[in-house]
Amino acid sequence: MASLFDPLPLASGAALKNRFVLAPLTNSQSHADGTLGDDELRCLKMRAEGGFGLVMTCASSVQHAGIGFPGQLGAHDDRHLEGLTRLAAALKAHDAHAVVQLHHAGMRSPAELIGGQPVCPSDNEEFKARALTLSEVERAAQDFIDAAKRCDRAGFDGVELHGAHGYLLCQFLSPEINQRTDRYGGSLEDRARLLFDIIDGVRASCRKEFSLGVRLSPERFGLKLSEIQEVAQRLMREGKIDYLDMSLWNVFKTPEEEAFKHKSLLSCFTELDRGNVRLGAAGKLMTGEECARVMRDGLDFVVIGRGAILHHDFPERVRADAAFTPIPLPVSPDYLRDEGLGPPFVQYMRNWKGFVADAA
Repeated sequence: MASLFDPLPLASGAALKNRFVLAPLTNSQSHADGTLGDDELRCLKMRAEGGFGLVMTCASSVQHAGIGFPGQLGAHDDRHLEGLTRLAAALKAHDAHAVVQLHHAGMRSPAELIGGQPVCPSDNEEFKARALTLSEVERAAQDFIDAAKRCDRAGFDGVELHGAHGYLLCQFLSPEINQRTDRYGGSLEDRARLLFDIIDGVRASCRKEFSLGVRLSPERFGLKLSEIQEVAQRLMREGKIDYLDMSLWNVFKTPEEEAFKHKSLLSCFTELDRGNVRLGAAGKLMTGEECARVMRDGLDFVVIGRGAILHHDFPERVRADAAFTPIPLPVSPDYLRDEGLGPPFVQYMRNWKGFVADAA
């Protein structure tokens, strides 16, 4: 069994210095045009200083039409290059594997942010989104690829494709949301085509040693657990990516689907044949003991979100105390500011019930 502090070699040639991965954290700390904000730079730099083996940005836009939240870091235009270059250098200076998560919100893009109607695999009344044309689907694939090339030019070590949480790539995977009748809809193979087209394009366009990961979630948004298992197994069997990042909401939960309730949700993926692809997961991993437990259960790395917000040096605290438990909630705004969160991020965390203490 690997230790949390063992290096993790990746198939593309790089190695993480340990098994701690910073989750992609929505934070609204960059500028309205997607250029890097000082608060975002400081927040991520502190996590690199704090010992994370892989530091990932927030979900970063690949198209203006795919922006998902205010102050979102951009990777869809060359004007973003200067900030991305500064960010990559700052993270790598602390021996972190620096990664940009590439994202398109699809139907979940707020109309007021993108200045128009959001897009989706198919018309969607709930989100007032229109179906992408075939040429627009192909354009979206190319924009993911171009964003990866831009991150490569900026000096990042790799990118992760956001295929989870009901955003565009996840929308294509969902048989409920995706009602297309062309080559990007219908069978699972066709619904997954956009994701695999992007993977092939990134691999063909970026440096050989440039790492590539994929984030998937197996529940909600009309997804079927058996289909996400099948996509995960194909990703690992084909071996074109370095790692699979499963966002499980809670790594210790049982599946929602009745047919899978006899096992843990995590085991649905640790039992797959992963070849040379590394497997990690996120979902309420808050303590050193919990991190060690899921490593014993078969993960190659752990993805830390809330714990990393509360403690920029979460890995080093676990190194010093295997039983480390984060500070109790709620915490004060001043505490979060000391942990590197700028005002927009502190305000965003107020959306998480019981996280930020009310002013006295």
